[in-house]
Amino acid sequence: MSFAEQQAPELRVQRWIGSDGASGLAPLNLSGLGTGPKILFTFQHWCPGCHSHGFPTLQRLHGALSSKGVGFAVIQTVFEGAHENTFEKLRVNQLRYELPVAFGHDEPPVGATLPTFMEDYRTRGTPWFTVIDAGGRIVFSDFHLDADLLVKELENS
Repeated sequence: MSFAEQQAPELRVQRWIGSDGASGLAPLNLSGLGTGPKILFTFQHWCPGCHSHGFPTLQRLHGALSSKGVGFAVIQTVFEGAHENTFEKLRVNQLRYELPVAFGHDEPPVGATLPTFMEDYRTRGTPWFTVIDAGGRIVFSDFHLDADLLVKELENS
């Protein structure tokens, strides 16, 4: 299935911290990320690839695109290791990578096996990048994202 044909589902993640680390942020929805393109990054605190590849890629994207109307959100999808991938680790990673964006914590709802984001966006693990265009369509959803190519593409659109 081509993601370019699919409208991005609304976020169902219930627990968030704000860009300043304050907890208790109301559940974030896609419109809360602005009217332009959106980049959603999912991780797990204990995921080595998230720290060696995912977060550095996100830092590059955020540094180049946050002032150009691109919205960002980070979501910890807890599909394993709930004892380590805790809500408290959101702020740890927000500070470590100096990312002033909302961070969400997505555990599976009661009776489900996958977090809501993984279920709705059909992701397969972490680190995972999802790019949504200004029209609300998913245009990229995968493990590895070429940050330089995406920056060039979004700067020229």
